[in-house]
Amino acid sequence: MRETINQLDTDLFLWLNGLYAPWLDPAMVLITGRDVWIPFYALLIGWLAFRYRKQAIGIVLTLAVSVAISDQTTSALLKPLTHRLRPCHTPGLQKLIHPVLECGGLYGFASSHAANTFALATGLWLLLGRQYPVVRWVFLWAAIVSYSRIYVGAHYPLDVLTGAGIGVLTAWLCVTGYERLTRRSQQKPI
Repeated sequence: MRETINQLDTDLFLWLNGLYAPWLDPAMVLITGRDVWIPFYALLIGWLAFRYRKQAIGIVLTLAVSVAISDQTTSALLKPLTHRLRPCHTPGLQKLIHPVLECGGLYGFASSHAANTFALATGLWLLLGRQYPVVRWVFLWAAIVSYSRIYVGAHYPLDVLTGAGIGVLTAWLCVTGYERLTRRSQQKPI
């Protein structure tokens, strides 16, 4: 069963990675980079501070904690535990893939990029989605960043899907905890 899943994952990876176009390579390198999104994060924090004032501290901390937990779950727990090689480090695949970047770390299960972007997208949606339905578009950003990891040859689709699931779950847990704490603090007499 495990071999069948791995083979299906490899076949899907090779198909998705094979959908490259030379003109798209620079865009995917940019999209997959972590530093390129710093202005987006700064604008988001600035907007939250402007819009929510003191409440922004709790919102930003909730988002940051969910991203940190998802990141550590994938990077510090799953990658060393599973030892699943990235496609670009798998000897039988190296000549079949379209690598765009240096390969990076040895292990790839699960994708930290997917976990982190989906944690942020889910946290924003759960916290602000009712008030600002446009926030749902952040999921498209998370999906594009996650796909970029397959495009550059760093992750299998199952790495990305698992990372996205971890991000969604950690955001849901963190937002649930934040909302409970907020309700408790509002119920206490002053």
